[in-house]
Amino acid sequence: MQFFNYVMRKVWLHQTRIGLSLYDVAGQGYLRESDLENYILELIPTLPQLDGLEKSFYSFYVCTAVRKFFFFLDPLRTGKIKIQDILACSFLDDLLELRDEELSKESQETNWFSAPSALRVYGQYLNLDKDHNGMLSKEELSRYGTATMTNVFLDRVFQECLTYDGEMDYKTYLDFVLALENRKEPAALQYIFKLLDIENKGYLNVFSLNYFFRAIQELMKIHGQDPVSFQDVKDEIFDMVKPKDPLKISLQDLINSNQGDTVTTILIDLNGFWTYENREALVANDNENSADLDDT
Repeated sequence: MQFFNYVMRKVWLHQTRIGLSLYDVAGQGYLRESDLENYILELIPTLPQLDGLEKSFYSFYVCTAVRKFFFFLDPLRTGKIKIQDILACSFLDDLLELRDEELSKESQETNWFSAPSALRVYGQYLNLDKDHNGMLSKEELSRYGTATMTNVFLDRVFQECLTYDGEMDYKTYLDFVLALENRKEPAALQYIFKLLDIENKGYLNVFSLNYFFRAIQELMKIHGQDPVSFQDVKDEIFDMVKPKDPLKISLQDLINSNQGDTVTTILIDLNGFWTYENREALVANDNENSADLDDT
C-alpha cells in the first residue's frame, strides 16, 4: 500500500508539473500572477466542490486563490513563483482536495480554496465596504474582526501597503487577512513585522514597542479598563522572544521564538491583548465548564 501511494504521488507530481508548465509562458520554470490565474480559472470546472460557484464570482475566486500562493511563496514580491515551490508546498493538495465530492463540512471550512471559505472572505470585504465603492478606507477596515485593532496599527497598514487614493482594494485586503489569520507563519510575521518596524531599522526596540502599546493603553482607558504598565509588557515580550541582542528583536528572533503570534497580537489588537492578559482566568473558566459538563 505504501509503495502504491508513493507511485501515485509521483505520477500526480509529474502530471501536475506538466499541467503547470503549460502555463509557464516564458519557459523559465516560473509562473507569474496572470499565469497562475489562468491555471486556476481553467481548473475550476474540474473541481466538483466548486460546481455551485456563480460564473460572476469566478474572478474574485481566482484572485482569492492566487493570493495565497503569492503571499506565502513570493515573500520578496517579485511577481513570480517557481513551479518547484508550488509543487513542494501543500496548497495544491488543498486546492485539488476539492475534487472530492464527499468532502466534509469541517474540511471545507478550514480549506482556504473551498467555496464557503472564499465566499466568507469576500462577504466580509463587502460587509466592511459601507460606501459600496469596491474599496476599503481606514475607517471601514477598522471594523475588521472584533473591531479592536488600534488606530496606530491601521495607520501603518495604510502607510506601507498598496492603496489607491488612500483606500485598499480586494487584493491588498487578502494579504492583510492572510497575515492576520496565519500569525504563526514566517510570511505572516514578516508582513506584520514590517508594519511594526516604524523606523525601518530591521528590528523592534523599546521605542517601537512602546509606540504601539501606548495605543492599546488608550483603548483600555476608553473601554473603562485599568491600563497595564508598559514596563511589565515589555519585559514579558523580551522574556517570550529571548532575542540574541537583549535590546532588539529581529524578525528571525520572532520566528525562532514560536511566540510571534502572541507578541504581535499584544501590540496591535486590544481584544487579543485582553485575551492574553486574562489567559489564566480563561483557562480556569474552560476547565470549570468542562468539569460541569462531565458532572451532568
